[in-house]
Amino acid sequence: MKEKSKEKEFPSAEECERLLREAGRLNPGPWTDHCRTAGMCARRIAERCENLEQERAYAMGLIHDIGRREGVMDMKHIICGYRFMNAKGYVDIARICLTHSFPYKDINSYNGKNDCSEEETIFIKNFLEHKEYDDYDRLIQLCDGISFPKGPTYIEKRLVDVVMRRGFNDLTIPKWKAFFDLKSYFDEKTGEDIYTNINL
Repeated sequence: MKEKSKEKEFPSAEECERLLREAGRLNPGPWTDHCRTAGMCARRIAERCENLEQERAYAMGLIHDIGRREGVMDMKHIICGYRFMNAKGYVDIARICLTHSFPYKDINSYNGKNDCSEEETIFIKNFLEHKEYDDYDRLIQLCDGISFPKGPTYIEKRLVDVVMRRGFNDLTIPKWKAFFDLKSYFDEKTGEDIYTNINL
């Protein structure tokens, strides 16, 4: 699977909101409200980071799970989102669709079922091995880990929720440590506890 696209300017928040509404009509569920929470958290945290743009962070948070538009799936949603946004020319968001599930850069750290084809699995593995994360990747990973459909939450609550629904594997603990490292990283970047910033 090759990366090919005509890169476009970054989509507006309005365009991302429209895409999320459309996706919610195709596959209704609480995942769209989770994305809205992640977008709100990303915007608030980015506001306190000199190197991050609020609207870009918000858009990435809104769209990180857009692959779920194609139906109920597990790991496959990341490759579906990657393809969908890449086809639209939004390569930065396409990357986020793929990286958001891997604060610990190992495909085997995914909590849940690998419902991807062998070719897709190899693509994801190679992508993770060869891409350097930037602060947008890190931010959306963090915001995914603090976002429930009904609003922001503590990392511990979200991590336990995911394990209860999707199971525990050999890399769950290293992945949890990666989430806590992300929180510490953004606490330092923002100069405050991010929970204060997102009104917890």
